[in-house]
Amino acid sequence: MSIELSAVSDAARAYLRLHLVDGLGPILIARLVEHFGDPRAVVGQSAARLERVKGIGPKAAQRIAGNNDDAVEAEIEAACARGVRIICVSDPDYPQPLRRTPDPPPVLYVRGRLQPEDAVALGIVGSRHCSRYGAEQAERFAALAAEVGLTIVSGMALGIDTAAHRGALLAKGRTLAVLGCGMKYLYPPRSEELADRIVENGALISEFPMDVPPAEFNFPRRNRIIAGLSLGVLVVEAAKHSGALLTASAANEYNREVFAVPGRIDTSHSDGCHRLIRNGTAKLVTCLPDILDELGDVGRILLPRAGATHDEAARPDADAASDQPLLPLTSTLKLSDAERRLLDALPAEPVSVETLTDLSGLPPAGVASALTSLQLKGLVRREPGELFSRKAL
Repeated sequence: MSIELSAVSDAARAYLRLHLVDGLGPILIARLVEHFGDPRAVVGQSAARLERVKGIGPKAAQRIAGNNDDAVEAEIEAACARGVRIICVSDPDYPQPLRRTPDPPPVLYVRGRLQPEDAVALGIVGSRHCSRYGAEQAERFAALAAEVGLTIVSGMALGIDTAAHRGALLAKGRTLAVLGCGMKYLYPPRSEELADRIVENGALISEFPMDVPPAEFNFPRRNRIIAGLSLGVLVVEAAKHSGALLTASAANEYNREVFAVPGRIDTSHSDGCHRLIRNGTAKLVTCLPDILDELGDVGRILLPRAGATHDEAARPDADAASDQPLLPLTSTLKLSDAERRLLDALPAEPVSVETLTDLSGLPPAGVASALTSLQLKGLVRREPGELFSRKAL
């Protein structure tokens, strides 16, 4: 799908002209705009006047003064041909949470649609080389959060990011993928199907010009956008030097909430998560209410209820036996008829899909779909050998 060239605002064209100057980042562009009062006023200034702005040296001033509209028009044409919109920080549809960060990208490339409700978002990040446990938790938390109305933001990398996007899509929620390259490229390769599904239910976002290839030094910049778009960031399985920790650091700098899922202590997969929890940088979470409780009024509005308050649903009565299990959030979730039918038929001991088909009377495709959803909601456990059992509540 192509985009009309006229869809790019005059302000976006002016910002884009600055954005395409080599060596100019968000901070310097913001200083130029503040100094001259408007991005369009920067265009046409002499090199001598540009040098009066803090941080703009002679070489940078010459590059800015010598830049012309040809590069801008070529960039817009390349974006429009790929169905990518270019918006700037002063456009009305620029994400409000990101605009309020200290270093918002002056220009964003967007494939898909941004919605006002995307301001209520949760970032989910973690290792590319994750364990099965990590992928399951990322997918589950994303699905539960999307189901109550949070937009899921991640980076579309392999591992935790992909699982988070997949969970949001399974819950029929919205998800945004922030890329560490220009929209001419797709990283990781062979992720076209996931990218297309994200575009249908959210957007791909990048601050990099169209022809910037994936590179390791791009990803810290990408990570700060994930943090800036989100009310809070959940780290699921991050090793000691994981890039996900950079996202957590940016979230702290932006005064966002940071959460971490604990992992196994006999592997290094979650060393980074455990360090965040240990030093107080992140709050330990085991269920969605742990996150919603920290999001203030937004969390209270989103918290699912089933005729009881969160405290009543999540904690046993004070007079109850001390070994009474806590009721999980999933006990308050709405179930489809197929999910309820399958859950009622599911015994405590592990059984196969074929056995569940016989017990529930559902068709095999219906059993598979309901099983996936019930796993995401934390009601069903997958056992070795493709067996399934009902979790004790």
